[in-house]
Amino acid sequence: MSRPQQPPKPRRPAPPPGLVIVDKPAGMTSHDVVARARRIMGTRKVGHAGTLDPMATGVLVLGIERATKLLGHLALDRKTYLATLSLGTSTTTDDAEGEPLGERATPEAVAAVTDAAIAAGIARLSGPIQQVPSAVSAVKIDGKRAYARVRAGEEVVLPPRPVTVHRFDLLAARREEDHLELDAVVECSSGTYVRALARDLGADLGVGGHLLALRRTTVGPFTLAKARTLDQLEDTPELSLDLDAAVAAAFPRHDLDAATAKAVRYGQKVPAAGIEGTYGMFAPDGRVLALGTDTDGMAKSVVVLLPA
Repeated sequence: MSRPQQPPKPRRPAPPPGLVIVDKPAGMTSHDVVARARRIMGTRKVGHAGTLDPMATGVLVLGIERATKLLGHLALDRKTYLATLSLGTSTTTDDAEGEPLGERATPEAVAAVTDAAIAAGIARLSGPIQQVPSAVSAVKIDGKRAYARVRAGEEVVLPPRPVTVHRFDLLAARREEDHLELDAVVECSSGTYVRALARDLGADLGVGGHLLALRRTTVGPFTLAKARTLDQLEDTPELSLDLDAAVAAAFPRHDLDAATAKAVRYGQKVPAAGIEGTYGMFAPDGRVLALGTDTDGMAKSVVVLLPA
């Protein structure tokens, strides 16, 4: 006798579009965080902006549903970190997860590093600099990630590239027997590797260095104040910012009249806003319609978020 068929479970409604600001734990990749957020939020449409290394913690911006379209346009070009640097040993990855590289500096060499020398070294790594990214990084070489080439046994030498370290302030220094630990706040442009700063400071001081711990406190306009842990998100699976609030926080705002808003929803060009770069286009009722840019005296929608 056949069993009576169970009625199908009702499908969970898709979550509203917006951003979730996660306080990423140590030991997880950014992709791991996305996978868990998909389960928590009940949608496959989750993406992240501004990758964090597994050992790092702090602000990771996730886009949910239509907000994934924002991720490639977010101006996340300024980031702030709390970092702990260890001077006395270099590692293969420029951080605490790598193997020691070369000989450890002697206690005498570490003791000879003066506070003035540290301050001078930090000053040389501040402002616009040319930085060689860590070999074990996500930088692509001929279409393949540098870290994948290193793992395959290849020797990787990356060319230097321009970055800006807006702020590199020493907060505290601890002198241990065989190494120095420095706590610092680093505010920098996108593409800056804080572990490369630790490596280069140690090399400059002649004792080697690597990154011991890293916590990201801001990404563009998004801060730890809005961030939640994955456990908190599991308990309350809600957005940090809905789509309207996310665009208002991350882009200049351009409010439209009703006729212009209708034209934007139909993908038509409208008069230029006179705003430099990408901006949010908002209807009279406060809903965001699109991201736009000015081109040849007209506003062009680069992403339509609320089509007709």
